[in-house]
Amino acid sequence: MSPTPPARRLRLGMPRRMFSQLLLMQLAIAAGVVVLATGLFLAPLSDQLDDQAMRRALAIAQTTAAVPQIAEDLRHTRPSVDGPVQQEAERIRKASGAEYVVVMNLSGIRWSHTEPGQVGGHVSTDPGQALAGKDVMEIDNGTLGRSARGKVPLRDSDGRIVGAVSVGIEYDSVRARLIHAIPGLFAYAGGALAVGALAAWLISRRIQRQTRDLAFSDISALLAEREAMLHGIREGVVALDRAGRVRLLNDEAQRLLGIGEEAVGRSPDQALGEGRTTDVLAGRVTGTDLISVRGQRVLVVNRMPTDDGGAVATLRDRTELEQLGRELDSTHGLIDALRAQDHEHANRMHTLLGLLELEMYDDAVDFVGEVVGDHRATAEQVTEKIEDPLLAALLVGKATVAAERGVALWVSDGTRLPDRLIDPRGLVTVLGNLVDNALDAVAGKPHARVEVELRTEGRTAILRVGDTGPGIPADQRELIFTEGWSTKKPPAHGKRGIGLSLVRRLAERQGGHATVGEAAGGGAEFTVVLPEALTGADLEPALAAPVTTDAEEASR
Repeated sequence: MSPTPPARRLRLGMPRRMFSQLLLMQLAIAAGVVVLATGLFLAPLSDQLDDQAMRRALAIAQTTAAVPQIAEDLRHTRPSVDGPVQQEAERIRKASGAEYVVVMNLSGIRWSHTEPGQVGGHVSTDPGQALAGKDVMEIDNGTLGRSARGKVPLRDSDGRIVGAVSVGIEYDSVRARLIHAIPGLFAYAGGALAVGALAAWLISRRIQRQTRDLAFSDISALLAEREAMLHGIREGVVALDRAGRVRLLNDEAQRLLGIGEEAVGRSPDQALGEGRTTDVLAGRVTGTDLISVRGQRVLVVNRMPTDDGGAVATLRDRTELEQLGRELDSTHGLIDALRAQDHEHANRMHTLLGLLELEMYDDAVDFVGEVVGDHRATAEQVTEKIEDPLLAALLVGKATVAAERGVALWVSDGTRLPDRLIDPRGLVTVLGNLVDNALDAVAGKPHARVEVELRTEGRTAILRVGDTGPGIPADQRELIFTEGWSTKKPPAHGKRGIGLSLVRRLAERQGGHATVGEAAGGGAEFTVVLPEALTGADLEPALAAPVTTDAEEASR
């Protein structure tokens, strides 16, 4: 026999949905405020009613004492139920609605009272202050029970005190007024609570629509998941509010942009300074997969507006991809050059074979010497003027590629570069980009020529690359250094417009500059000045060790 399943216990607690929780909390707050306001109103209301009753009793007493005949009758008659003082006091009591009107002499003997049997007796409370000439207001217990009282001195026509007048208002009537006011007060409080409940329901419904009827736990989980996602992904995320200020910055964005949490609450211009990255984040440059260079990194930036008037920008680090793409371009160029050299080598071998078959041995020797001599002359010409091995090897390789493309690559006679560069790989980056751009500009044109000059002035290195291409229009000579700007078709691996930007940034990082002008032959002439690029002649070689970065290597 299976055991009886345990009975499910009824669990009482807050509802799960945020709409219901918010509504209940607002209703509880509204009810609490109404109860508190009602209590705060009732507490002074009781005191106010007591004060009104005492002042009313005092006013009746003062009016009674102001009747001259009462003072005269008090002096010339005896206390009597049928006496003039009793009759006048009863008339005033009935007319005013007081509980009692007592007239007494200086000894505290009553001349009037609501109960005839009390006439001629001594008053139950001390009339000393009233007989002393003071007006008295109080709530006290007497012969008729608890009452609100007013006592005033009674004076004759000469102003002498001959007695006192005491008037009482039944305290039960005061309490009755308070109780009578409570239903109306509760009605107002109920109306206020109903209005508050309606407002709470409307607010809760709006929040329900805005939060898509999620529970607080769901929202908390979403926030936790968002934080984990934002700080765990390998893309930078920058969120901007409607005023254009940074309101969220994940860890990867901080790393890529080189900023910290202090950027939150500031505009991109304030946090990053001037530049293309700032313009893209601020929305001044629009498009998809926009290329930007930030420091030593090549970034791909996308900006998406949000419904609240802000925007979210994503950043991807393209430095390694750009490096691979440029290596791929270099490999393709090398393959093309090797293919052309292979074709030329086959032609030369066929020529040499023909000379040997024709037994023209002297001509064969001269032909081989001429071919070998041309290559040796080119290498010797470069190494004589450029002592740094990296730069010399780069120019020799570029000269071979240029020759295969029908372009003459010349190293000017003024070139002199000693082997004392602090950062030779950085200069390789600059020279490689400029020579490649020059070869692309003159390729396919008659009498194509590229001239390179490398010289020094003290510890400053000056690099000049000129070509016989179409040149750069004057209005575009600054634009060409902007990230993403290019007149060439994108390569297979991605986008262009990075090389010249990196050239300028590398020069500026070393305190120099990069400019473009018009060459003597009508083409473009790029000039890069790098201060402090060389070590002093008396420095140890170890101090001249090259310093390079991944971004600079990638820009090749």
